[in-house]
This record gives sequence, structure tokens and C-alpha cells, in this order.
Amino acid sequence: MRYLDQYVIGQDQAKKVLAVAVYSHYRKIATFAHDQGSFAKSNVLLVGPSGTGKTLLCDTLSRMLDVPFVTADATSLAQTKYVNEEIEAALQRLLEKADGNVENAQHGIIFIDEIDKLKTAPAESRATSGESVQHALLKIMEGSPVKLKNNQYIDTSNVLFICGGAFVGLEKIMSKTHGFGFIATSADDNQNILDRLNQRVKPTDLFEFGLIPEFTGRLPVIANLHPLTKAMLVSIMSVPKNSIYRQYIEIFRGEGVELSIGQRVFEQIAEIAIEYKTGARSLRGIFEELITPILYVVPDKPEICKVEIRSLFEDARYFRRK
Repeated sequence: MRYLDQYVIGQDQAKKVLAVAVYSHYRKIATFAHDQGSFAKSNVLLVGPSGTGKTLLCDTLSRMLDVPFVTADATSLAQTKYVNEEIEAALQRLLEKADGNVENAQHGIIFIDEIDKLKTAPAESRATSGESVQHALLKIMEGSPVKLKNNQYIDTSNVLFICGGAFVGLEKIMSKTHGFGFIATSADDNQNILDRLNQRVKPTDLFEFGLIPEFTGRLPVIANLHPLTKAMLVSIMSVPKNSIYRQYIEIFRGEGVELSIGQRVFEQIAEIAIEYKTGARSLRGIFEELITPILYVVPDKPEICKVEIRSLFEDARYFRRK
């Protein structure tokens, strides 16, 4: 958790669930290394709006553990007739991330984004439906040898699969199906536990949404990510060790220039991102649009020692060396 907190803002409950799931996965591999088939793999489902940090969480954990990590797009899988070839391509990328070391690749992490786009729809033909892609993913998520184009095999038994999606409409399904009113409660019952049970995404919710039971069964661990607040968006730009503000401070320092951006600027960028409804995804684009004209000028003006930005809607102030 402490490592994740350095790079990912908020989402504490999701961090906890994912960190425990990943830790348990690799502990199981180490414990049962010589006893094949002795443990069931606990792949993970991350449910949350776009731009809330699903990919970032997975990438950060993979860097901490020093295991190869790749992403795949469920939308692309659903749009091709050659699903198995797309799956093989993802595994090929995993092998490349492992520098060709099959053993390391077999202990990597694959993140499949927009998994909610694979939901079944009555009008779809079986051959091109999201359901067919779910079936195609079942075997490799459970664990099986997959032959790549170079005749190498990757056994996915120890590859951790993490799926993510926005699942728009799932909350309505949950509001209809949830409620543990039939459980007799007393003063001794822990209300926090009951609340957590009520907030948990149930397999039946996912069935109703459009995931098939077999596929849902391969994703026993579920973590919820919540929409980012304005304060969280502001922190994302300036607090993490690799935040965009810190990156540009170093870039300007390399030019012998101090970069100073006021708090109001971050708040203004966050407000625009909220209006765009893209979560953290649009922060970098807005920030770089602000910085680009300044960075265009600074390298050719060695007399500049400091740049100060007080508002997104005001020109930057340049201070020259005395």
C-alpha cells in the first residue's frame, strides 16, 4: 500500500483489495511451485469509471514486483474474427516485455481493459458476439499452454489476469438486487461488514449485466474504483513521485529555470477534466497545452531564470537573471 500511495492518489479500498490479491497470487506460486494444479487462480476484476486509475494500479504493482506487464483491449478482441490470434499477440508482447525469458513471462500480469464491452446482446450473432470472446478468454485465464508464432509455448497457469471496465448501468442492477434485509441483525453485528456486503458486486449482478457465469467465475476478486474528486485530480498532477508537475520541474531545472505553478492552476485544470468526464485521462493533455508555449520560448532565452504561472487564463510571468 505504501508503494502504491507514492504513485496512485485515492482509491484506498481498491488498492487494498488488489494488493492483497496480487500478493496472494505470487505467494501461492512460491508455495506450490512443485505441486502443479494445487491452487485455484484468483484473477481480478476492477470496476470503475474511465480514468480512475485501473491501468495505473496494475502497472505500478507490476513495476514494484518487477514482473512483465501488458495491456489488451477487449473492444479490439470483440471486433475481430481472429480472437485467438489477438490473444496470442498479447502473450507475445508479454514475452517481449520479459526479454524473451519464457519463465519470467509465465509469471507476468495481463490487464484486459473495457471488459464490460464484451457483454452479451440479444441481437448479436454467436460468431461475433462478446460472449464468443468471453469463451475464448476462459481457457487462458484458467491456465493453459499457448503456442506462439515462433513455436514457443507460454503456459498461462501462473499469469495473473486483471480485467477492468466502467460497467455503466451496473449500479442500477445492484440497487435492485442488493440488500441483506433478510439477515437478522442485532446489536452485536458489525454494521461495517454488512455495509461492505451490500456494496459488493455480486456474480448475479454481472450475469444480469451480460457476462456469462463461466467467465465471471474466473474473476473471483472484485474491487470498486470511485469517480475522482476535484481534490484528487489536483493531487494527481502534483503529489505522486512521477507526477507531471514534478517531471516538468526537472525539465525546466535542466534549462537552469525554476518552474512555479500556483494551486489555482491545478484546480482550473481539474475543473476542465471534470467537465470532460474523462477522469485523470485528460489532465496530461491540458497541462502540456499550458506548458508547450513556455517550453518553446525558454531554451532560446538563457536570461530567463524563473517562470511563474498563476492562472490557466493568464500569460505566464518570466523573471530574468539580474
